[in-house]
Amino acid sequence: MAGPLDITPDRLAAEASAFQQKLVAGMQTLREVDDVDYGATDKEEVWRDGKVVLYRYRGEGKPTAEVPLLICYALVNRPYMVDLQSDKSIVRNLLARGEDVYIIDWGYADRSDRFLTLEDYIERFLGGAVDHLRDAHGLDAVNLLGICQGGAFSLCYASLHPGKVRNLVTMVTPVDFHTDDNMLSNWTRGMDVDLFVDTLGNVPADLMNLCYLTLKPWRLFAQKYVGLVDILDDRRAVEDFLRMEKWIFDSPDQAGEAFRQFVKQFYQANGFVNGGIVIGDREVHLGLVEMPVLNIYAEQDHLVPPTASKRLKELVGSQDYSELSFRGGHIGIYVSSRAQKEVPGTIHEWLAARSRLA
Repeated sequence: MAGPLDITPDRLAAEASAFQQKLVAGMQTLREVDDVDYGATDKEEVWRDGKVVLYRYRGEGKPTAEVPLLICYALVNRPYMVDLQSDKSIVRNLLARGEDVYIIDWGYADRSDRFLTLEDYIERFLGGAVDHLRDAHGLDAVNLLGICQGGAFSLCYASLHPGKVRNLVTMVTPVDFHTDDNMLSNWTRGMDVDLFVDTLGNVPADLMNLCYLTLKPWRLFAQKYVGLVDILDDRRAVEDFLRMEKWIFDSPDQAGEAFRQFVKQFYQANGFVNGGIVIGDREVHLGLVEMPVLNIYAEQDHLVPPTASKRLKELVGSQDYSELSFRGGHIGIYVSSRAQKEVPGTIHEWLAARSRLA
């Protein structure tokens, strides 16, 4: 006789048997799986400043876009998430549409980078990459795609150097850091960041990862590993899982001084909204971002809630502002099948329309 949850001895026995079969098959699968790699697309180094490298991606055909697209990723994770594997690659799909795609790789900060500032990252590194592309392509301005924290960097750069950015795309980018549904921001606002950085120097990647994982502890500490059992007999699915795990835990340490400045000016002072973000000796004003802007946000984003991103509309000075609301989360916007269909096509079509208008 079944109980209120329809649990019977026969059903329990069947599930236990299926579980055992999955584990047995998994042992064979794991023996066959090699060390997973990442990056589906060939790329070449075209510029370097210390650990920071600018790469140009090489597609199967020559780019048709006249203006290069520079991707500026966050510091807290490695940028290969945008080109994780052949069927999960924003970059590959942009190239297939004719875009000329470049990306900044920030490298891995070490003790020698302890005193790098936001000015170094935004003016020296991002600015250096932009200037290289302007010179190499003989252009006054390039297209810029900023992702997450890299989107915040791109907004700062576009405000300080509006003549060097032709079109700006921001993706899962925090703008209003004081929305009620931003758990990470609520944690950070009460932080004694001076004591934190003065004690640790650079911020360890493992500590940063722990903070992100505890935002969704059941899902990220337990549920996904329980769910792994269901795919143990599928080698490709296991490789996809391991590739994602490799990316999650392949995180650089954070340069201490830049971390201090970012927490104070963005998370604690909410500088995009309230003013007061200073890069070097210049203040950032989003009203100076007058070039066309496409803002892409994820509806189920637990790191950058839509409310935090959508505030951009009322702060920028652009008269050509567009949004894409993506039905997914902070990671799904890069790797889900829906993302591959929606995100690169939207970016390309939006850029192409503004190329025709130029």
